Amino acid sequence: MAGGKETTRQKMINIMYLVLLAMLALNVSDTILNAFKNINDSLDTSKTSISTSLDQLFTAFQNTELKNKPERAKPIWEKAQKAKTYAEELNTAIQKIKDEFKEKGDGIDPETGDFMLRDNMDIAQDVMINQKNGEKLQVQINDTRAKLLALLDDKNKNSVSFSLEAKDGKKSWTETNFGEGTPLTAANTILTKIQSDLKNAEADVVKRLFSELNPNQMTLDRFKAVAVPSGSYVIQGQPYKAEVFLTASDSKSNPDISVNGSSLSVKDGVGTYTGGTGSVGTYTWKGTVRVKQADGEVKTYETQPITYQVAKPSATVSSTNLNVIYAGIPNPFSISAPGFPLESVKASISAGSLSGANGKYMINVPGSMIGKEVSINVSATNNGQSIGLGSNVFRVKGVPNPVAKFAGKMGGIISGNKFASENQVTASLENFEFNIPVKVLKFTLVIIRPRQDAQTIYCTGDNFNAQAMSALSSLPFKSVVWIENVQAQLPDGRTPVLNSMVFTVN
Repeated sequence: MAGGKETTRQKMINIMYLVLLAMLALNVSDTILNAFKNINDSLDTSKTSISTSLDQLFTAFQNTELKNKPERAKPIWEKAQKAKTYAEELNTAIQKIKDEFKEKGDGIDPETGDFMLRDNMDIAQDVMINQKNGEKLQVQINDTRAKLLALLDDKNKNSVSFSLEAKDGKKSWTETNFGEGTPLTAANTILTKIQSDLKNAEADVVKRLFSELNPNQMTLDRFKAVAVPSGSYVIQGQPYKAEVFLTASDSKSNPDISVNGSSLSVKDGVGTYTGGTGSVGTYTWKGTVRVKQADGEVKTYETQPITYQVAKPSATVSSTNLNVIYAGIPNPFSISAPGFPLESVKASISAGSLSGANGKYMINVPGSMIGKEVSINVSATNNGQSIGLGSNVFRVKGVPNPVAKFAGKMGGIISGNKFASENQVTASLENFEFNIPVKVLKFTLVIIRPRQDAQTIYCTGDNFNAQAMSALSSLPFKSVVWIENVQAQLPDGRTPVLNSMVFTVN
């Protein structure tokens, strides 16, 4: 947007204008008249550009400051509207004179785009001097300048430099600009220059008015005492800390406030953030406050990262007699401490091993600890210090003995074909919390055929050997098969003898 100072282009136009005026005293050629027409067109283009920028400035102020800060922006807006009105009144008066020039100059020549009588030296003098329109215009120009300056405070008023002014010199202002020997097109160009100066003056005043609404000069009219604790969960023996201070804000200004990139609803300058609590875990957020300055610059302020932890609602219910760890197998444990992030909680065990992190752990205790007790100790880090949170005692038990089966049965009536088609003795832990594979080491097979002596076969591993397979291949009806002395390998190192099984061949 153009301000009060003239641009390089405008300065050049003014210099050309003065040169052309000097040349008028010597000769009024088409070349000089064309030059005036070109200057007039350039001034018109510049005036239109400034007018467009000014309209954009009004629109931006109306959509932002006037909307967000109506109490403070409205008086400034009203002053800017007055500046616009003053400028429009003078511009209308000038345009009325230019219309008279056009009428008395026999309209526009299509070839030159200028007045038909553009070289006439009597029309401008008659309209501006003889009819006293020049004197009236001079008064209105100076009056408009005074009105525009009156809208500004003393600081801005003393620093303006716009050229909208009609002063008398050795000759009167009217004689200098519209006196004897001034071609009609030159007089018209002078009026266009005044219009351009007017638009520059209006833009300068409006810009200075709008800059008065500076967020850096906020009116701090709302005060509030605030206490911010370091946390809401305190461990016995640890200090409770909080910052207590006074905040100040502008109740008439609502800045743009967001958290993690999402905008918040702002009321009386305060944004309210509601964090998600749908999932358990630790969450971190950071607030951002953006304040738009009068010149369009946006200043950004950020809070420190703030962390909060979401935990499941819980109650601790435990049976003292059932605090058990099974030897020889991985025992999964969840360990947490209310008020502490999971990553800050640490655990250790008095015997065996403990691995894992972030609340999920696996405990292994050897078979040598069966019948004994172990302690799990829990600590957490708070402000760089390790805090003991207590310990729990657990009894170490052995894994219960598994159950031996053949063909999915522990005994009873069986067809002879089963012995011919299946040859494995299995062992499993039934109704046990852990899915633990059990290996059968050996077993004894006793076969009793009707009216024959018993046949004993010893098998190593969990399968029938060749001798057993041969003996079981053609069992007569009512034969009895014993599978006994089944020995299994447990993960805690024990090798117990399991149940015997008796089958009658049907």
